[in-house]
Amino acid sequence: MSRALVALTLVLVMQACATYYQSNLAFNQQFESGQLEQALSTLKADPREARGRQAFLYFVNKGLVLSMMGRYEESNDFFERAYLFGEDYRKNITLEAASFLTNPAITPYKGEDHEHLLLLYYKALNFIKLNKTEEALVECRRLNIRLQQLADRYRSETKFQRDAFIHTLMGLIYETDKDYNNAFIAYRNAYDIYQTDYRQLFDLSAPVQLKKDLLRTAHLSGLTEELDYFKTEFDMVDYVYRPSEGGELVMLWHNGLSPVKAEWGVNFMIDRRGDMVYFNSQGMNVSFPFSLRDYDENDRSSLSSLEVLRVAFPRYIERPEYYQQAEVTGHGQQWGFELLQDVNKIAFKSLQQRMDMEFSKALIRVAFKKVTEHQLKKENRALGSVLGIIHAATEKADTRNWQTLPHSIHYVRVPLQVGQNELTLRLMEPNGKTDDHVFTYHVKPGQLLFHTFTSLESSYPRY
Repeated sequence: MSRALVALTLVLVMQACATYYQSNLAFNQQFESGQLEQALSTLKADPREARGRQAFLYFVNKGLVLSMMGRYEESNDFFERAYLFGEDYRKNITLEAASFLTNPAITPYKGEDHEHLLLLYYKALNFIKLNKTEEALVECRRLNIRLQQLADRYRSETKFQRDAFIHTLMGLIYETDKDYNNAFIAYRNAYDIYQTDYRQLFDLSAPVQLKKDLLRTAHLSGLTEELDYFKTEFDMVDYVYRPSEGGELVMLWHNGLSPVKAEWGVNFMIDRRGDMVYFNSQGMNVSFPFSLRDYDENDRSSLSSLEVLRVAFPRYIERPEYYQQAEVTGHGQQWGFELLQDVNKIAFKSLQQRMDMEFSKALIRVAFKKVTEHQLKKENRALGSVLGIIHAATEKADTRNWQTLPHSIHYVRVPLQVGQNELTLRLMEPNGKTDDHVFTYHVKPGQLLFHTFTSLESSYPRY
């Protein structure tokens, strides 16, 4: 092989190795440093993304940035476009076929299951902050449909198929509408999922606040038997509902940043036996065969020069949180946050439970590339070698995901007095120092307020 060809190969491989995160480094760095105006400008600078393969990610990134900026109506316009994209998504057979000759990144990104749930979470929150409870309830119904679809798709108890966090959110929104019966049902569903699925899959049990919400809505709904049952279940037999003369604040803390996708490769040794070639990986304990029966007997030996073959797969890289704990103080009291959703663990689980499919598609892709390369070598060995270089350069995992999501979501429910309330959000730094943020709330009797606080501090992904 000539030096020029070697140099071309290296250039192609370097270009192919860039991940989605690295390809959008300017936007990512602006967002992570809290430069939201600049991040929004960077998104606006390439409006073609709204019609391209990354349309879903363009919509949700723009929706999230606008939401953080308090531009809730505009934010929901983009979240709605992302929702409709998911509803209307149909596989492009031509691009799916072409992906076996290149890589899966040439197909439109359809979004992960948890990403489609979280975009509706943000959309519902935006409506709540706009005091549009009815519209928020519409998003609750959409979330219910999404959850049913998830349950129908994954029936195994070892798969992420039910979302306790989303049910908790629906309960809170129903409470905002004074619909205590539906709120009770949502909280009960959330509790069941925390104690079964979430405990097994994510080592996460039901928050104490959720238990209190469940008891309160059981009382307000007149469900005496259920109230007595859950008092015993929670070991809260002394619980007595006492109505508040003031209101309440639900503060949602979005802490850190979700993982990013990178790629990793597996080396396969080629084992030729008769009419079959086997790709064997000792490290992965995988053996993948394909047939050579259609090839010219005299030309099969050309594959004998291939000793090692690399296949690329997606993987997640965690971005560890900076803040490990937080609390709210005010009126001479303090309230600690509880973990509602570990987005990081759910992302890892979502990828893990479809890795069999990822392996199969990647191995078929590489085998198909080798077949086309071998076919061309029959006609022209030089062109076949060039095609082999192109195939190697285009072997790439799909590293796209919604990378502006939080690492985890925590919440706290704080009682408020009628009128003005000043509360302090205290974030605990690893060095023992605190980062304080003071907020003022004006509340009416019986009002339930929502406040979202986002901490973007986290570690940069390391490849």
